[in-house]
Amino acid sequence: MDHFLNPPQPEEMDLQNLKYEKKDGIATITINRPEVYNCLNFRTLKEMTRVFEVLSWDDEVGVVVLTGAGDKAFCTGADMKEQNNEILERPRNYWKWMGQFIDAHKKLLDIGKPTIARLNGITVGGGNEFNMNCDLAIMADHAYIRQVGNSHGSVAAGGATQWLPVMVGDRRAREILWLNEEISAQKALEWGLVNQVVPYDQLDEAVNIMAKKLLNKLPECMRYTKEQTNFWKKMPLDLTVGHARDWLTVHTANYETHEAMRAFSEKRLPDYKMIRDRISSGDSSEHLWGAPSLDCDTCGAQDIPEHFKHCGVCGSQLN
Repeated sequence: MDHFLNPPQPEEMDLQNLKYEKKDGIATITINRPEVYNCLNFRTLKEMTRVFEVLSWDDEVGVVVLTGAGDKAFCTGADMKEQNNEILERPRNYWKWMGQFIDAHKKLLDIGKPTIARLNGITVGGGNEFNMNCDLAIMADHAYIRQVGNSHGSVAAGGATQWLPVMVGDRRAREILWLNEEISAQKALEWGLVNQVVPYDQLDEAVNIMAKKLLNKLPECMRYTKEQTNFWKKMPLDLTVGHARDWLTVHTANYETHEAMRAFSEKRLPDYKMIRDRISSGDSSEHLWGAPSLDCDTCGAQDIPEHFKHCGVCGSQLN
C-alpha cells in the first residue's frame, strides 16, 4: 500500500499513457499518446490522478512539469474515439469520465508545489484546462491554444469557463470560449495565457531555467503562496464543476452532441444550420429522429419518433 513517507518511484509505477521522470528536484510528467495528439482517455486521467498524488508526497520533488510527447500537441482534450464508443450511446457514462477528469484537476491543484506547463504543441479543449491549472506556462512558438466546446457539442466547464475570465478578462474569455478560434502563441503571451514563448528547440532550456528559479525558493513559503494565489482558481471551480458534470452528462444525450460526434468521426463540421432550422421550425433539436410523440394505430406502439414514416414494431405506415 502507498504511504506518504515512502512514495513510489517512477520505475515502480505501472504507467501506460504517461512518462514520469525525476531528476535534480524536477519531476516531468509527459502525456505519452502522440499518435492521438495526447488526448485524454479514462486510463490517462486515472494515471494523472495517481501520479499527481504521489508527487504531492515526494519531498525529493520541488517543481512539477507537465507536457505532451512529441512536437505536435501538448494535449487536445477528451479522446473522441472513447467518447463515441463508450459514452455516446450510454450518456450516463459521461458522468463517470468527468468525475475522473475533475479528480485529476484537483490533485494537480492541490499538489503543494509549483507546476509548469511545457506547451510543446497545440493545446486544445481540456488540454488548455490543464495548461491553466498549472501555475506557469512556457509555450513553443509554433503552437496554438483553442477552446472548441461550442463547435463540438460540449461546454468547456471543466476549468475554462471558470478560469479564462480571471486569466484574460471577461471579453477575451468570451471570444475564446464562444468563437473557438485559434489563439497564436504570441497572442497567448499578450493575453496572459502563458508566461513565455520560445522556439521549440529552446523550450527545454527555458523550462529548466524557470524550474531552477522556483527551486531556489523556500518550499513551505512557496506552498502557502500557491494555496493563496489558487483562491481565484478554486472558488469558481468548486462552485460550478459539480453542476457542470451533471449537465454535461444530460447534454450528452442531446442531438447536438450526436451530430457533433458524428461530424468528428466523418471529418467534417457539424451541420449548425440544420440544428437551427429544426429549432426555428418548431421541430425537435433534442432527439435524433424527432420527439417521441407518435402512436401506431395498428399495433398500439407508443412514443415513436415523429420523423418515422413506419412503425418500428409492426412496420405499418404511420399517420
